[in-house]
Amino acid sequence: MRMLSLDQAQDLPFWRRPVTLLFVMAAAMPISFATWTALLNNFVIGVAGFDGSDIGWLHTVREIPGFLAIGVIVLIQIIREQVLGIISLLLLGVATALTAWFPSLGGILTITLLSSLGFHYYETVNQSLQLQWLPRDRAPKVLGWMLATGSAATFLAYGLIVATWRAFDLSYNSVYMTAGLITAAVALFCLVFYPQFESPTPQVKTFVLRRRYWLYYALQFMAGARRQIFVVFAGFMMVERFGFAVHEITSLFLITLATNMAAGPLFGWAVARFGERCALVVEYSGLALIFLAYGGIYMFGWGMTLAAALYIADHLFFGLALALKTYFQKIGDPGDMAPTAAVAFTINHIAAVFLPAALGYLWLRSPGAVFLLAAALALASLGLSLLIPRHPEPGNETIFARPRRRPAEVR
Repeated sequence: MRMLSLDQAQDLPFWRRPVTLLFVMAAAMPISFATWTALLNNFVIGVAGFDGSDIGWLHTVREIPGFLAIGVIVLIQIIREQVLGIISLLLLGVATALTAWFPSLGGILTITLLSSLGFHYYETVNQSLQLQWLPRDRAPKVLGWMLATGSAATFLAYGLIVATWRAFDLSYNSVYMTAGLITAAVALFCLVFYPQFESPTPQVKTFVLRRRYWLYYALQFMAGARRQIFVVFAGFMMVERFGFAVHEITSLFLITLATNMAAGPLFGWAVARFGERCALVVEYSGLALIFLAYGGIYMFGWGMTLAAALYIADHLFFGLALALKTYFQKIGDPGDMAPTAAVAFTINHIAAVFLPAALGYLWLRSPGAVFLLAAALALASLGLSLLIPRHPEPGNETIFARPRRRPAEVR
């Protein structure tokens, strides 16, 4: 297969360039993942009879591949990152297509494990390629546009579900099949029609855990723990407590996507303009308030309208998480992008492996307490984000670090 440097790739037609490939994959992944997410709660409750404990176990199994994302370091020694990312995307599509074929606890857990393996390994490699292929001065804005692209693809998938689910009396199998095969087809297209791109800096292909990245690791751990509570229980609450049907929960998703499509480029601009610390402070402050309000829904009986509004706001604030990527891009050695992406995904999923199952049992006793715990995690993340310097760089990773002295200017 043809091998090109990033500089040589600029002579290719626009649709075959590295950045375009990133955008194509950014659009392909949500078609499967978003469809799986939109139908999941209704599918497992209506077909498999899941309760809060079962959904907790499902998400624990789903996060195991994320915890094992460090395996990417081993795989990139025998397969190129770009190829690994595309094959992972293909696995996600195929597993999503087969989801409805296994309507039992064991079957759903098994097929979820496979689709999650594709999703998490794709995301690990994709983050690495983004940080290697995007120039630092443009990365926040381009990442913002990629967020908008992914939201647009998800919006399309959800829109088709809302428009056709009741009108054509669709089955879970037909929807999962369609979405999964589309993602798989795009992955095969990327594998065949794009050349292999050489990153400017060879990547370290061994385990990397550096002391000076400690704040990045801590923020990743907290992000994984906090996000799992939202991913597992926020949508489940809308179905279990308020009785949302498939087309209703999907309509709610559509609203969140419309806001993210508009806000994605603005988030990228804001990170570039005000810096990572400011962006993350806003994100974690907003999430803490949202999770406290989620708890109030159960403690004080607040209604469905507020719950829906909080769900939309929650998705909006999570978009600012792109600042965590650009923070590491600024402080990390260029050769550390691939191994650190793998390590970061593993750290991000440490809590994700045990939290969903453990909190599933807490959910049976006190759903409000689950969201209060999420608020506490958001506040802890807020405290950590305040340790990011205004201008992070190697040697100036935290406010406690001493910036490396630059050579005196030659006069």
